[in-house]
Amino acid sequence: MTRHHRNYPSCFGRLDIVFPKGKSGLRQTPPACLSCTRKIECLRSAMAGTEGLQVREEVVDRAYSSGIISFWERWSKKKDLKRRIAESAPKGVKISEND
Repeated sequence: MTRHHRNYPSCFGRLDIVFPKGKSGLRQTPPACLSCTRKIECLRSAMAGTEGLQVREEVVDRAYSSGIISFWERWSKKKDLKRRIAESAPKGVKISEND
């Protein structure tokens, strides 16, 4: 099923709506989503795509900044995430390999 299925709201699986960055730069689920019966399925759907991989990159960067992971662990994780993002990008779209 996709988010365009007739039983799903238009916001279903849209990361910018169901898991936006707050003022602090951290992501959080909006109060309106907490009462939705499809919240778990929706968030899983949103995190399954390329945007979800980018969120995982944010987590790796925060872990490195706070000293939880080493430079090499960050490098390895980011390299893997960049590869997965590039594989999931539409053909002909170049993804930046910086970092």
